[in-house]
Amino acid sequence: MTFVRTVSTEARVRFLRLLIDDAGMSTAEYAIGTIAAAAFGAVLYGVVTGDSIVTALTGIIDKALNMNV
Repeated sequence: MTFVRTVSTEARVRFLRLLIDDAGMSTAEYAIGTIAAAAFGAVLYGVVTGDSIVTALTGIIDKALNMNV
Protein backbone atom coordinates (compact mmCIF):
# COMPACT_ATOMS: atom_id res chain seq x y z
CA MET A 1 0.00 0.00 0.00
CA THR A 2 2.87 2.36 0.77
CA PHE A 3 4.39 1.77 -2.67
CA VAL A 4 1.12 2.70 -4.43
CA ARG A 5 0.76 5.82 -2.30
CA THR A 6 4.38 6.82 -3.02
CA VAL A 7 3.96 6.38 -6.79
CA SER A 8 0.72 8.34 -6.72
CA THR A 9 2.30 11.15 -4.71
CA GLU A 10 5.34 11.27 -7.01
CA ALA A 11 3.10 11.44 -10.07
CA ARG A 12 1.16 14.34 -8.54
CA VAL A 13 4.35 16.18 -7.66
CA ARG A 14 5.72 15.75 -11.20
CA PHE A 15 2.45 16.95 -12.72
CA LEU A 16 2.38 20.03 -10.48
CA ARG A 17 5.99 20.81 -11.36
CA LEU A 18 5.11 20.70 -15.05
CA LEU A 19 2.25 23.12 -14.45
CA ILE A 20 4.33 25.49 -12.37
CA ASP A 21 7.56 25.32 -14.42
CA ASP A 22 5.86 26.02 -17.76
CA ALA A 23 6.94 29.51 -18.72
CA GLY A 24 4.97 29.53 -21.97
CA MET A 25 5.65 28.84 -25.59
CA SER A 26 8.90 29.67 -27.27
CA THR A 27 9.11 31.90 -30.32
CA ALA A 28 9.16 28.92 -32.68
CA GLU A 29 6.01 27.50 -31.11
CA TYR A 30 4.28 30.88 -31.47
CA ALA A 31 5.29 31.01 -35.14
CA ILE A 32 3.96 27.50 -35.84
CA GLY A 33 0.75 28.25 -33.94
CA THR A 34 0.24 31.50 -35.85
CA ILE A 35 0.82 29.81 -39.20
CA ALA A 36 -1.59 27.00 -38.30
CA ALA A 37 -4.27 29.47 -37.21
CA ALA A 38 -3.86 31.49 -40.40
CA ALA A 39 -4.07 28.35 -42.54
CA PHE A 40 -7.20 27.21 -40.71
CA GLY A 41 -8.74 30.65 -41.19
CA ALA A 42 -7.97 30.58 -44.91
CA VAL A 43 -9.53 27.13 -45.32
CA LEU A 44 -12.59 28.14 -43.29
CA TYR A 45 -13.00 31.32 -45.35
CA GLY A 46 -12.76 29.30 -48.56
CA VAL A 47 -15.41 26.85 -47.37
CA VAL A 48 -17.82 29.50 -46.11
CA THR A 49 -17.55 31.68 -49.21
CA GLY A 50 -17.85 28.72 -51.58
CA ASP A 51 -20.86 28.61 -53.90
CA SER A 52 -22.42 25.51 -52.35
CA ILE A 53 -22.46 26.95 -48.82
CA VAL A 54 -23.82 30.32 -49.96
CA THR A 55 -26.53 28.57 -51.99
CA ALA A 56 -27.46 26.30 -49.09
CA LEU A 57 -27.64 29.17 -46.59
CA THR A 58 -29.67 31.30 -49.01
CA GLY A 59 -32.10 28.40 -49.48
CA ILE A 60 -32.50 27.95 -45.74
CA ILE A 61 -33.13 31.66 -45.20
CA ASP A 62 -35.61 31.85 -48.09
CA LYS A 63 -37.47 28.84 -46.77
CA ALA A 64 -37.62 30.34 -43.27
CA LEU A 65 -38.87 33.70 -44.55
CA ASN A 66 -41.51 32.19 -46.85
CA MET A 67 -42.98 29.73 -44.30
CA ASN A 68 -46.71 29.80 -43.76
CA VAL A 69 -47.62 29.75 -40.10
